[in-house]
Amino acid sequence: MIKGSCCCKAVKFELLNEPSMVGTCHCSRCRKVGASAIAFVKKEDLKWIEGRSHVQLFEPTAPYIYGRCFCNICGTSLGEILSTEDSFPIAANALDGDLNLKNQFHEFVGEKPSWYEICDNAPQNDKHPQTS
Repeated sequence: MIKGSCCCKAVKFELLNEPSMVGTCHCSRCRKVGASAIAFVKKEDLKWIEGRSHVQLFEPTAPYIYGRCFCNICGTSLGEILSTEDSFPIAANALDGDLNLKNQFHEFVGEKPSWYEICDNAPQNDKHPQTS
């Protein structure tokens, strides 16, 4: 079991299984909300411990379609933790423990700032990676 929380510990959750993959999004939007490192979890693996009522949803405007969640007390980015999809990304930085996964992809590398250097061999994509 993997525990997760926000910075002030008002939001706490557990993952019953390890995320299916971890990646890095370089789009300007993910960078702004502090959710560039993302871990994909299955809806049935997310167990709320406390503080779900403290999760605030930021609704996007076009052309963006994904809402971003954060703790309404401390502002910690939580990714798409309120998603109703079967699988969705949460901010990997909200996980309290270590994962047995390495970064598996980079997306929106065309939006990557010049000061950031990609230092791994994970595939790099201009958009979301294609899934098979």
